[in-house]
Amino acid sequence: MVIYSVALLLILMYALAQLNLLFNYLNSKKNKAVSEQFNFSNPEEIPFVTIQLPVYNELYVMDRLLDNIALLEYPSEKLEIQVLDDSTDESLKSTAAHIKRLQATGLDIKHITRTDRSGFKAGALKEGLKIAKGEFIAIFDADFLPKKDWLYRTIPFFKDEKIGVVQTRWGHINKDYSLLTKVQAFALDAHFTLEQVGRNSKGHFINFNGTAGAWRKECILDAGNWEGDTLTEDLDLSYRAQLKKWKFKYLEEVETPAELPVVISAARSQQFRWNKGGAENFQKMAKRVLSSDSVSKKTKIHSLLHLLNSTMFLNIFLVAILSIPMLYIKNEYEHLKVYFYVMSFFVISTIIFFICYWYMYKNVYGGGFKQFIRYIGMFFTFFSIAMGFSLHNTIAVIEGHIGKKSEFVRTPKFNISTIKDKWKGNKYLKKNVSINVIFEGLLMAYFAFGMYSAFIVGDQGGDFGLFPFHLMLFIGFGFVFFKSLTSKA
Repeated sequence: MVIYSVALLLILMYALAQLNLLFNYLNSKKNKAVSEQFNFSNPEEIPFVTIQLPVYNELYVMDRLLDNIALLEYPSEKLEIQVLDDSTDESLKSTAAHIKRLQATGLDIKHITRTDRSGFKAGALKEGLKIAKGEFIAIFDADFLPKKDWLYRTIPFFKDEKIGVVQTRWGHINKDYSLLTKVQAFALDAHFTLEQVGRNSKGHFINFNGTAGAWRKECILDAGNWEGDTLTEDLDLSYRAQLKKWKFKYLEEVETPAELPVVISAARSQQFRWNKGGAENFQKMAKRVLSSDSVSKKTKIHSLLHLLNSTMFLNIFLVAILSIPMLYIKNEYEHLKVYFYVMSFFVISTIIFFICYWYMYKNVYGGGFKQFIRYIGMFFTFFSIAMGFSLHNTIAVIEGHIGKKSEFVRTPKFNISTIKDKWKGNKYLKKNVSINVIFEGLLMAYFAFGMYSAFIVGDQGGDFGLFPFHLMLFIGFGFVFFKSLTSKA
């Protein structure tokens, strides 16, 4: 009962923090801050920019990436492109040939390779930085497709010498491909509207999202450069930079399209890396944030909850597992019923999330009654599938907190943008099924028992208070289990 109550209380605290971010978000819409910008009509004010493309075995998307980056508008004499290629497969040769063709057009593009892949992505970025000519460093992962005017819409904000990072909002070129991509887009849209704007507008710490953003080179070096000791090197460097009093500028209005994982195994590897990396960064950065004299109390609270984002999956998993024994305890021990008012915390938390995400959804997809009905279905689908990932993500979080090291497993890319595109035959997909999938199948059965229990507990004709919760858990774990077995998007 104690563990269950504490987990519910922590979820409620996180929900209240989200509500605070919603208020910040809505206020930011009323008070548009005017930012200092370079005047690009004056050639003297246009700074030198280096674009870094960290890639590793990206056979299916390299041509698309290189062709897209070559279209970026910027004075050629003030732009260089570094392809930081750690690949070990045949994409290394085809990428080299493509780069030669682009070099023949006059584009300043270099193919930088390493024989030692130490530090993974962080190591590659650090290696490229040593020889980067740019005062500012724009970074794009292999599945991102920035629009032609991206540099013109972001780099001018570095006129303010205190700004170390300009981050843009991710878009989704294949959002409507499947239910899985729709759910991922829903979660990412919440982060890139509500959370990033909500924090940034009040000067709280935010994170560079690993791609679709630009750094001031001086900021990277001042913060201690890229480090590969966590799986989310972007979050790590972001916090070190902000502790050094560098400001981050988030541009919600600048969308950078990207491809979402279409196969659940790819989504699982991405989720694992992000959630484990979040826990690793909590262990690495929490004390530094709390002991900093230059960080306000409110920013410290938001920072700790930000670093504990992924740990919410652990609390959700604990509440889920314990909810069935609690159902029986509640109905067998009359004198303990008063303690079960704590269960209402989860209802309150769900209502808060529902309200917060509606504003995000309305902002991205538009309002109106029809959209609200669609939103209700999307919210509960998202909530169910997110809970279905809770075992997988809990394992990642625990590994992160206890310091268990693992290799940086990059998310396979597919070059899929429409429903007609196929992913079968992708050589980077894992062929074996994780043992965790079996446990997810057992949990599906466990929550089916939870639904059955609603009809038989107590002597008052059952107790259906937790039935909707168990139904969502049954659907969520069932979705993850069957999709993992079939490996179909």
